[in-house]
Amino acid sequence: MSVLENIISIFNAHGFAFLLATRITVSITALSLIFATLIGLVFAFFKISHNKFLNRLADLYIGLIRGTPLIVQIMFLYYGISSVIVLSSFTAGAMALGIHSGAYIAEIFRGAIQSIHRGQMEAARSLGMSNALAMRRIIFPQALKRAIPPLGNQFIIGLKDSSLVAYIAVTDLFNTALSVQGENYMPFETYFVVGIYYLILVLLFTVLLNKLEARLGGGGIKGMKIA
Repeated sequence: MSVLENIISIFNAHGFAFLLATRITVSITALSLIFATLIGLVFAFFKISHNKFLNRLADLYIGLIRGTPLIVQIMFLYYGISSVIVLSSFTAGAMALGIHSGAYIAEIFRGAIQSIHRGQMEAARSLGMSNALAMRRIIFPQALKRAIPPLGNQFIIGLKDSSLVAYIAVTDLFNTALSVQGENYMPFETYFVVGIYYLILVLLFTVLLNKLEARLGGGGIKGMKIA
């Protein structure tokens, strides 16, 4: 059989399994990114806080996460913490992905917030607004618009990083590809097929992010790179 015929046969034989795996990949990615965004917001505000303890706590978290491989963090949460609390592979994977992406999202939010001219905060304070109210009504909405393009790239990275949860037995796209390849002994064709699924997900994600930025008034993610 030719390579094309092998690829078609894989689609025919395992298409439904890949669709189920796609749902798991999307679910674990979405959950992890929601978690990551919440963590990122908290630690971004820690970074710009005048409280030295919060600053150092944020530096410790960001430095620790960015300084260790994601696969180590996944293994630590799934196997290392199991002596204290038992986590399912899906939960451990989502948490690890969220904690990992959260460190990068924190820096994205911090940079976006600090890019807003400080005069806007001073003007809001002169009108009688508290720091928190000025941040919520004036600073953060503008910062969010500026953060969308780098957040979009980080979200796409998070989607692709989700493939690592295959190593803790989450039946995502990559895990399914490993199983299929173990059955058919056609690694080139199998990984080509799973690559198509990931590419489609990334393209769909990019379209959604473009629409989101356009709705916020940014005009789309021009020249956004697929990281």
